[in-house]
Amino acid sequence: MTGLNLQLDNYDTSEFTEVAAQFGQDKYGYVVTPNVDHIIRLYDDAKFRALYDDASYRLLDSRFLSHLIRLIKQQRFPVCTGSDLTENIISRVVKPDDELVVIGGSDEQIEQLRERYNLSRLHHHNPPMGFVKNPEMVETCLQFIESHSPFRFCFLAVGSPRQEVLAQHLKERGIARGMALCIGASIDFLTGNENRAPVWMQRTGTEWLFRLFQAPRRMAGRYLVRGPRIFRLLLKINLELRK
Repeated sequence: MTGLNLQLDNYDTSEFTEVAAQFGQDKYGYVVTPNVDHIIRLYDDAKFRALYDDASYRLLDSRFLSHLIRLIKQQRFPVCTGSDLTENIISRVVKPDDELVVIGGSDEQIEQLRERYNLSRLHHHNPPMGFVKNPEMVETCLQFIESHSPFRFCFLAVGSPRQEVLAQHLKERGIARGMALCIGASIDFLTGNENRAPVWMQRTGTEWLFRLFQAPRRMAGRYLVRGPRIFRLLLKINLELRK
């Protein structure tokens, strides 16, 4: 591929928290949160680009990437990290009797969320590993989500690109109503199963380094082998703020 055009939405975390609060349950839309790994996949994979094209909102998830874009392309983009957004929505927006769906995460994590935030209508389904390659498992997952529609929020926490695949299927089927958010490992951070980097590392865009030290075997491929491609690819990517 010779180039990539990518539009991002002009919201930081606090601004999009307000958008999410007002989204309602009479329509469906889904949110993607591109980071360095996603940008590389977008450049390489036309199928992944199609998942992004259908998203209602695209929010820049990475402060490191924001700093890099400012340095290389002389452009400024607001950052709305998926982990901070998830915490904001659950702690500030969600009411105890709101209809919520979480896909992914353990039963123990979901029970933690129910107790900590007094969530009486939180519905959980954790599909098995590799489910996205099994049409029956995908169908079970989609039907579970749709059976609890209209929901206020559906948190898709099964990793990329699996969560984006589910989000697009829901849009194509036209049954679900509410906002779906592709949130990756946000539930792990929210429940303390994984630790967030210190605030100063988050602000300086070095949170990736903290995660690398925490799980070197799992993260080395992403951050040390795959990730450095972003320095070259950014020169071939046209980034715009979407109104």
